[in-house]
Amino acid sequence: MRDVLIVGAGPTGLILALWLTRQGVGVRIIDKSVGPGETSRAMAVQARTLELYRQLDLAESVIAAGHPNLSLNLWARGKRRARVVIADSGGSATPYPFILIYPQDEHERLLVERLEALGVTVERQTELVAFEEKEDHVAARLRMPDGSEQLCEARYLAGCDGARSPIRHQMGASFEGGTYKHVFYVADVQVSGLEPPGEVHVALDSSDFVAVLSYGKADLGRLIGTVSDERAEHAEHLTFDDVGHRAIDGLGVKVNKVNWFSTYHVHHRVTDRFRLGRAFLLGDAAHVHSPVGGQGMNTGIADAINLAWKLAAVLKGQAPDSLLDSYQQERQAFARQLVETTDRVFTFVTAEGRFANVVRTRIAPVFASIAYKFEGVRGFLFRRVSQTAQNYRDSALSEGKAGSVQGGDRLPWVSGADNYRPLSTIGWQVHVYGAARPDLQGWCDQHGIPLHVFAWSRAHRKVGLAQDAAYLLRPDTYVALADPQASPVTLSRYLASRGYTLR
Repeated sequence: MRDVLIVGAGPTGLILALWLTRQGVGVRIIDKSVGPGETSRAMAVQARTLELYRQLDLAESVIAAGHPNLSLNLWARGKRRARVVIADSGGSATPYPFILIYPQDEHERLLVERLEALGVTVERQTELVAFEEKEDHVAARLRMPDGSEQLCEARYLAGCDGARSPIRHQMGASFEGGTYKHVFYVADVQVSGLEPPGEVHVALDSSDFVAVLSYGKADLGRLIGTVSDERAEHAEHLTFDDVGHRAIDGLGVKVNKVNWFSTYHVHHRVTDRFRLGRAFLLGDAAHVHSPVGGQGMNTGIADAINLAWKLAAVLKGQAPDSLLDSYQQERQAFARQLVETTDRVFTFVTAEGRFANVVRTRIAPVFASIAYKFEGVRGFLFRRVSQTAQNYRDSALSEGKAGSVQGGDRLPWVSGADNYRPLSTIGWQVHVYGAARPDLQGWCDQHGIPLHVFAWSRAHRKVGLAQDAAYLLRPDTYVALADPQASPVTLSRYLASRGYTLR
């Protein structure tokens, strides 16, 4: 019997398989497709994803294969109204102050290679037909490549099977939300005349908009835009020549060749159940939203990492089954907030009418240019888009506050202090910035938890850390407990109250 059966080998399913395998959990991963995708909608890899990729030594490989876009340009009515240098916004917040453009199909192939290196192969043309929960496992009926059926038993089932998720349907979970009337188009193109090259460009013109994401090579780029008039009713028959070009023309670029073009409808929905017994929903199976901000794939990856350490802890007998309930609590709250945020932004950039056009193309660009001059505004916007602002403060797993850092927060990164170096491992750890109490080392040794002590500096205070406090970090590098007294008694009480046995 396998520990976890993963259905769906997109980025979410592959990341779940990688994190579980690295923690010694036995997985089986299946996908009904014949191979990794040949085309790609998801393009952006956000800073928080790269931070978490350090745990599998993935970050540098992904960065080397992709193209860091260091600035974002906002255009309106044919003129560049604002330029946001992302390094200015996020350089003090993360080691990765940029938007990495890395097509999903290439991303998937890299993840498959890493998984195969760990001894796990994606079983292609294999489909889940149905499943039944038993007392201590899930019995899944699979359709194999030759059409025969096979019974697979696993302790848990992970549905990473996309927006039309059969697993979600069998769970009886709702998928409340709606569908935007606009139809999105995506096009891989060769362009010339884009200035500055190698950066992100967003152009607004009346109710038309387009985003240009640079691959950083051979004038290749990805165009993302919308079709909102009567042509949207026949989207499946559209070509690139049929979509509006006003925003594209406003950038002063020439599209020399269209390598790939596709249209699709976008939904904004969140399921009411991320967990039902031994079955879980992740990624698009649990939540979908507009592509504004490049959040979708990154959110699915975060789902996988959140669930992976919890499944590993329960399977190893280090935590009770109730730990798995926190997956829904933490990830559903974030998904709902994300859908609400991206919905507001998308509604703004596509709103129709004379007044909406004036606000979007005249007032908003001026406001953005002025607001960008303030460091606080720049930092806030970067943290939201990069997902480094994401926290679990309301989680039952979060406790305490030391400095301005609370339980549930992402551990602040301190430039030059290398305090993220220990985060390259998957496991619990304690950080102290300053001096550690003599009895704290003994407590950490007793529980098999590494203790990392960093010499105190003003840089630590600047990011909100408290001198000599103890920060107990979860395996996904979020702060579980922040204790200003660094008391082993408080640490023990935290673990005991949640039934953790980490040895």
